[in-house]
Amino acid sequence: MKTTAKFIVLHPSVHKTPAAGGGVVPIHRAWLAVFILFFIFTFAFTLISTKNAAAKAIASSDADKSQLPKPIFDALLHYTSANVTPSGRMSSAEMKSIAAVLHGCAAPCNFLVFGLTHETLLWNSLNHNGRTVFVDESSYFVSKIEEKHPSIEAYDVQFTTKVSELYDLIEHYKREIKNDCRPVQNLLFSDCKLAINDLPNHIYDVAWDVILVEGPRGYFAGAPGRMAAIFTAGVLARNKKNIE
Repeated sequence: MKTTAKFIVLHPSVHKTPAAGGGVVPIHRAWLAVFILFFIFTFAFTLISTKNAAAKAIASSDADKSQLPKPIFDALLHYTSANVTPSGRMSSAEMKSIAAVLHGCAAPCNFLVFGLTHETLLWNSLNHNGRTVFVDESSYFVSKIEEKHPSIEAYDVQFTTKVSELYDLIEHYKREIKNDCRPVQNLLFSDCKLAINDLPNHIYDVAWDVILVEGPRGYFAGAPGRMAAIFTAGVLARNKKNIE
């Protein structure tokens, strides 16, 4: 019986390159392997970079959430570093009383304050997310507070009244209560001696929820006194919508 043996002869090809151990690896397969390795490396590097970036973003976000709003931070720093409260500043009971009123104000609260004082940063912070506006007799103090705390909205006004004119101003009010000094009016065009009519126009258009009269000075005869501030505050409060 004849048996036939089949021989397979492997001829070297121009498209093949010798491999380790005597085998051969096609060139296109070698390049494919290199490409796959490069792709895997690139994907792994991108994944790691993305995870690191995401971790940094989360850490940054958590840090932002943990930080106090700047107005509150400034106020805490101011009062913590301040000296012992001297006479002339508000007592703890007075500050708590005003804070309670602000706390009961539906946000956002429109808060108008006559006077720049030691408590200015406190009022601005307690009304966080609301609008707080300060009015003061001193253009110097207004510019200084705006320089140190740009977030504070403050305006200076020239008061025309004096403490020494108190009784004359009271008589003027009594005579003009139904005319120039009426409780509900447009202060911009008022001739009442107690009306403050040189503030920025937009101040008169705001529906103020809380008005605090903490200035101007009134402890000597030539000081402006607070008669005009009190009268103007009363008119602004009555001009608020739904208030007669």
